[in-house]
Amino acid sequence: MAKEKLISYVKKYKYVALVALVGVVLMLLPSGGKEQQDTTEPVNVSEAYSLAETEQRLERLLGRIRGVGQVEVMLTLKSGSSLQLAENRSTSLRDTEDRQERDVVTLNRGSGYEDVVVTEQTYPVYQGAVVVCQGAGDSSVHLAVIQAVSVLTGLGSDKITVVQWK
Repeated sequence: MAKEKLISYVKKYKYVALVALVGVVLMLLPSGGKEQQDTTEPVNVSEAYSLAETEQRLERLLGRIRGVGQVEVMLTLKSGSSLQLAENRSTSLRDTEDRQERDVVTLNRGSGYEDVVVTEQTYPVYQGAVVVCQGAGDSSVHLAVIQAVSVLTGLGSDKITVVQWK
């Protein structure tokens, strides 16, 4: 008898349960709207890209390849790195005049220290590379240097020149 009662109860409220289940699933899905809260972690702006530091790191790495010897690297950039900062924007219409205000979003870290919120960071695009090394006369070293620079910079082998140290 209890089993029949349970079956009739389920039949009676199956659509209500289905609608409730669909509602729960929709609430758990991420929102696709533009007004979604920005959950981007603040990035320390002092951690900006440094071309000189990148060249030094590349020199240290290339110097560890067998047969390279003393090495010096020069990279050229097609475009530099940039940071897109989060902004609060407001627009108002006063006397048929549009007025827009933009404020950079900052996070207070206490003790008077604030961080900006970075929404997008683009890295530099390299234009070319010149590597001067002692072992450039050896074809296997020459190839290894070209491959290493190509992998690390995204440059094609036609944009990388490896020459012999004098």
